[in-house]
Formats: sequence, C-alpha cells, structure tokens
Amino acid sequence: MKTMSAKFEPDQRKWVLVDAENQVLGRLATQVAMRLRGKHLPHFTPHVDTGDFVVVINAEKIQLTGRKWDQKTYYRHTGYMGGLRATTAKKLNQDKPDRLIRLAVWGMLPKNRLGRKLIKKLKIYAGAEHPHEAQQPAKVSL
Repeated sequence: MKTMSAKFEPDQRKWVLVDAENQVLGRLATQVAMRLRGKHLPHFTPHVDTGDFVVVINAEKIQLTGRKWDQKTYYRHTGYMGGLRATTAKKLNQDKPDRLIRLAVWGMLPKNRLGRKLIKKLKIYAGAEHPHEAQQPAKVSL
C-alpha cells in the first residue's frame, strides 16, 4: 500500500460560510484554521493547499471569555524607534472587528509561503452581508 500525496487542485476547493455570532473567538479560530488548511479532509497533505475558502460573517458579534475584552492586548510596531502601539481587544473590535478573527486564525497557520497563501482564502465581514453569493458557500455550524 502506497502513501497518498495530494496534488494542488484548485477546482476541488469548496466555499464555506461560518456565522461568528455568539461564538468564542479561540474555538471558532481553530475550526476555521482547520478548514483553511484542509485537515478535515482524508487526503490532507501538510505541504499542499487542500483546504476550503472560508467566509466568516457577523465578526463584530464574536465573544471572549472572562475579562479578555479589557485585559487582552494586541501589539504592533510602526517601524520607527519607540513605535510600539498597543490596543485592547474591545477597542480593536470597535475599530476593525475582522482583525480579531484574522489575528487568531493567523496564529494557528504555518508562518511560511503556505500560510500566507492560506490566509488569503479567509474572508471576514463585520455584518451579515457578504459579496460571495455567486460561489454558493455552504453554511457550516462549528
């Protein structure tokens, strides 16, 4: 019996719709990362992009447990000396609600060419509307 290695076939990808309303951020992010990577498929191969496109709606209604809205801090650097900027999860959700989910999912993907390719298949929208009706995404409950 030979070990099967998947090939990159862009026609085999599916589109999946995930509703983030009242979902806990980390638990949602693990399922989304698994779908993007293709780990839910029997022909998963670590070095090949076999995952699905994922559309996340209602990103502004995501939940965090405990006191993370005030205590969880996200850092970024401007590139200048002393340019470290910090923001809380609450402020980040008010300004850019899609950024919370994108950062959580990015933390679960590989940090290489494959990971950068996978994160482009993630589409996040703050409200319930999205422009991907033509792809007919299948609604998935996580």
